[in-house]
Parts: sequence; structure tokens; C-alpha cells
Amino acid sequence: MSATTETRPTDPAGSTTGTQRLTFAKAINLGMRRALERDAKVLLMGEDIGKLGGVFRVTDGLQKDFGEHRVVDTPLAESGIVGTAIGLAMRGYRPVCEIQFDGFIFPAYDQITTQLSKMHYRSKGRITLPVVIRVPYGGGIGAVEHHSESPEVLFAHTAGLRVVSPSSPVEAYRMIQQAISSPDPVLFFEPKGRYWEKGDVDLDAAPDGPLLDKARIVRAGTDVTVVAYGPTVQTAVKAAEAAAAEGTSIEVVDLRTLSPLDTATVAESVRRTGRCIVVHEAPVLYGSGAEVAARITEECFFHLQAPVLRVGGFHAPYPVAKIEHDYLPGLDRVLDAVDRALAF
Repeated sequence: MSATTETRPTDPAGSTTGTQRLTFAKAINLGMRRALERDAKVLLMGEDIGKLGGVFRVTDGLQKDFGEHRVVDTPLAESGIVGTAIGLAMRGYRPVCEIQFDGFIFPAYDQITTQLSKMHYRSKGRITLPVVIRVPYGGGIGAVEHHSESPEVLFAHTAGLRVVSPSSPVEAYRMIQQAISSPDPVLFFEPKGRYWEKGDVDLDAAPDGPLLDKARIVRAGTDVTVVAYGPTVQTAVKAAEAAAAEGTSIEVVDLRTLSPLDTATVAESVRRTGRCIVVHEAPVLYGSGAEVAARITEECFFHLQAPVLRVGGFHAPYPVAKIEHDYLPGLDRVLDAVDRALAF
């Protein structure tokens, strides 16, 4: 696999400069395209990502433009994909692996949690593994278990991994590039239920500092802080809009990153509002919201006017498509939590 085969293609779909209105999936595609153009050591690996362009077409056109040696169709073997990526990273490459669906990541769980996460520490810092593992996750597409799960907390619990999830096309475009350039292994969780949502993306703008370590205030408010990430950020924003019509001001915080967790931004918000609600699609029991709740309780105890509340999925296998919207945290459940927080 030679590093001298880099090409500098133009996007057949049109210009890759300026501000464009892009789907979430296309924003990730263009972010990876920029990374491939910028660094000949970047390569993509995954099942059906080449000629097909991936089951969600996120890698569409990249193999045609960069070749089969840099956009590699792999066998249906997640453990082999990640194991190969670890070896490539040790030889100086920057592999970007796609796991076709969230539930398919578990055959690679051993490689991720016992090798990828520990090699830098085990080598006393001499070895870095700049591997990105892209994981389409979450519900909302009418699929069943193994295709709609939210396993992010399992990896956030593992030291040595960065775990991130963008919530909009512009965030996806910028964060995938920062993930690929990071010296650390990154689990890049993509909310597949948002793949077809559109947003304006300035393809030439530099990010405002590092995005993988910093939460952001999506919407300012004074009464309640709602913390979300990935697919539930838009749910939180819609809840804030609905609550505003009734005189309640909700501040929405997008975590962006679960590990490392930016406690400071969340705590600063909660000190202003006095109330905190955490929303995610994963089951509430032992979920990432529990870690946020624990930290906010420790940091903001004397500012809290109500207990930190959590809204999420139920402690049950992901249901059939007919009832998945009853399982996922929607507008009504978030607003109910807001009412309960305000009632204290």
C-alpha cells in the first residue's frame, strides 16, 4: 500500500468550496474527502464502502476518485477490520473504519477495548494509534435490534478512547476531520436517523478551536438546562421551542463528546438555570446521563433547585419498527421532564 498514490480529485457532484446546503451524510463524505486529499496516509476501510458507497451512501464516490488502495472494501469481519486498522496505524497510516450498523460492532469489541484503547499506554507513549471507527447508531429508521442500538457508553467507559457524536451537518463535517487528524483512537458515532437532514456548511471555514473536547451551547436559556448529544440535540431544541411558547426558557447544551466529558460547560449552564435534564436514546439505566448527573450533582449541588433528571430509552431490547417511536425519547417525554424539574 504505497503512500505515493494520492490523487487530487474534484467532486463530481459539484464544487467542494464555499457554503453549501448538505445532508448530514454528505457533510461526512466531504469531510473524509478533505482528509483523503490532505494526507496520503489516510485510508478508508469497511463493508461495501467502495463501489456501493456504503449502505447509507456516506462514502459514495470516494473509491472511484481515490482508488481501491485507499478506499478498501473489506470482508464481513469487524474484528478483522479493526485488527487490520491497528496494524496499519502502527505502521504510520490513519485508517478510518466503517462499522455498517451499531450492533455489528461487538465482534470487534475485543480489538477495540483490549488493544486499540491500551496500546499507547502499554508502550509508555511510544506508539500512537490514530484510528477512527465510524459507527452509524441510534434509531428512527424503522429497523430492529442490531441496527438501531446506542452502545456508546460501553466505549466511553473504556479508558484510552475518544467517543464523539456530531449533531448537525456542519458539526459532522468539522468533527470528522478533527477525528481523523487526532493522534488518539476515536469512536465516531453518527446518528443515522439524521443522515438525511440538511444544514448550511461552510466548506472553507476553519473550526473555532478543537471540537472534540468542548461542549457547545446550542440555545441559550434561563430556567432549565437540557443536555443532549447526537440524535437528541434536535429533539432538545424542539422541546425548547415548544416550551418557549408557554414562557419557559430552556438552555440546550450539545455535549459533542462523551469521553472526555466537558463537565465545565455543562456545570456553568446549570449554575445559571438551577435545573438539569439529560437526554439520550440509549437506555437510561447505567447510561451516559448517569455520569453527567453524578458530575453535576458534585459540581453544582448548592445551585440545584431540583434533582438532575434523565430521559432516554427503556431497559429492554430495541423494539420492532412499529413501536420504536414509543421507545425513543421524544418531545412529550422531554417536556414532561421539564415540568417535573420546574415543579420542585
